[in-house]
Amino acid sequence: MNKKVLLTGISGYIANHCAVELLKNGYSVRGSLRSLSKKEKVINAIAREIDSKDNLEFCELDLLNDKGWDKAMEGCEFVLHVASPFLMIEPKDENEYIKPAVDGTLRALKAAKKSGVKRVVLTSSMVSMLEDADKSINVDCNSWTNVKAKNISAYAKSKTLAEKSAWDFIKNQNEENPLQLSVVNPGPVFGPTISGDLEGASMGMFKNMIIGKIPMVPKSSINMSDVRDVAKIHVLALENRDANGKRFIVTTEKPYSFQELAQILKSNGYDKVSTKLAPNFLLKFISNFDREVKSMRAFIGKTYNGDVSSTIETFGWRPISFEKTVLDTAKSIENLI
Repeated sequence: MNKKVLLTGISGYIANHCAVELLKNGYSVRGSLRSLSKKEKVINAIAREIDSKDNLEFCELDLLNDKGWDKAMEGCEFVLHVASPFLMIEPKDENEYIKPAVDGTLRALKAAKKSGVKRVVLTSSMVSMLEDADKSINVDCNSWTNVKAKNISAYAKSKTLAEKSAWDFIKNQNEENPLQLSVVNPGPVFGPTISGDLEGASMGMFKNMIIGKIPMVPKSSINMSDVRDVAKIHVLALENRDANGKRFIVTTEKPYSFQELAQILKSNGYDKVSTKLAPNFLLKFISNFDREVKSMRAFIGKTYNGDVSSTIETFGWRPISFEKTVLDTAKSIENLI
């Protein structure tokens, strides 16, 4: 009998890839959706990658509602908690992000603990590690974002508070059959789409670059992630003894700038892509009025360098090359527009 994993938010970009990776590795998947009306779309997307046989089922869960969580955990040995709200624009009320991120994480952990799940692997982000720097910084698994920092976006705040609440829960649980936790912290995530949905943040930005809708790119560098690597480490973290109680940055080994990303596209025949740099002062000024630019404000003019050495060491993993990520993403989008 296959080990069963509850995968929250299975219709999302990263979770789609996690589902495929779980099935490829012989797990049985119970995917949660906010509405079961999305079920067919997910089944069709996954079927393009792998025959799920009888190893895929669905349940309905809401990050803001207790209903169904205990039942969803029944028979599951592990949980991949991937579901989290993400909008490209800065919300008028930051709690639109924070409440579902924090409450949903705690709901997942409480229900997992109650039903005797062994380990939860939580999707966090490098934005929970970016400290409070007004300058370029190196980050590692001991770094935490200061949620009181001046320019912090609601998204970064939500990811940081959700992850911190998870570690607090683990630390304060009773010792009897303690629930284990591993956390995956990607940078900006790119790579091919399984579902064909281009509405998400990464796909939306990429599509707009390819069709020439982004006239200038921000001056900013950070380690970038391939969605296939992110899914792979989620699955490897489920049963790796050394992964318990740790955070893992899953990104390229060095930071890349958005201009380098644009240049790779340009030199591979994507002629409408602009490689022009937007002046920092202009972006900072626009961010006062534009909620999409405001969400990028903390990154403008900075270089963040994440240390992936413990991820490489723990899982014997090597990141997919950045050029491959960029070109595979572009090809995947090109086939859809």
